[in-house]
Amino acid sequence: DIDLLVTCPTLQLAYAAAKGAILGMTLPLARDLAALGIRVCAIAPGTMGTPIMLSVPEQLQEQLVKNIIFPKRMGRPEEFALLVESIARNPYLNGENIRLDGALRFPPK
Repeated sequence: DIDLLVTCPTLQLAYAAAKGAILGMTLPLARDLAALGIRVCAIAPGTMGTPIMLSVPEQLQEQLVKNIIFPKRMGRPEEFALLVESIARNPYLNGENIRLDGALRFPPK
């Protein structure tokens, strides 16, 4: 949530808990739904250049991009869509969490 990042930049617990919940649920959910022929994958996006993110002040955008390894920019929504398509097209992909973040890892505050 961009409001959380802007108003409380050191609050990492809620962010980590939400990410951890998705990571932890993906494989058990894939196992539970396998009998129904349903696959489950999760995408863990990094900083994406959505309209809201691109509307924040330039200085904040630079801060958000500085730890991205390569390519050194925000992800593009169409790149997210390409990953969704790849997951849907590959019938053997299941129970996976896929990072889409340019090798970004947020440092501790």
